[in-house]
Amino acid sequence: MSRRTTAPVREVLPDPMYSSVVVEKFIRRMMVDGKKSLSTRIIYQAMATMGEKTGEKPLDVFLKALDNVKPVVEVKSRRVGGATYQVPVEIRDNRREALAMRWIIAAARNRNGHSMSEKLGAELLDAYANTGAAFKKKEDTHRMAEANKAFSHYRW
Repeated sequence: MSRRTTAPVREVLPDPMYSSVVVEKFIRRMMVDGKKSLSTRIIYQAMATMGEKTGEKPLDVFLKALDNVKPVVEVKSRRVGGATYQVPVEIRDNRREALAMRWIIAAARNRNGHSMSEKLGAELLDAYANTGAAFKKKEDTHRMAEANKAFSHYRW
């Protein structure tokens, strides 16, 4: 951890199509090798197919899927004496959002499918329906925190 002042939080401008800061953050997080236009195209195609399949607004489906994957608690390792305990701690809002995005993107990349936009759209639809690999990751995280609730007094 840095001993100097913390880096300032950069302001993220909303994306041009949906005027949403969350979508822009997702675009930037999914970007590989600085190819933002490719990332943008993939996400917009995925959201268009989601809108067709559900019959609802794509932005609403996207935000609901993201909310379904956001974890509330996680476990952090804490060393006390010679033992290491997994201590459950609550997560700040910006980290919850970042973890949800990271899990959805990783799950989409690991899926079998034709194109990344199809895989991302399918993963977002699964998250919207409370199923899929990203939602399972959230459930596993919550389960681990629940199992280690006895060590919550080691919180720092």
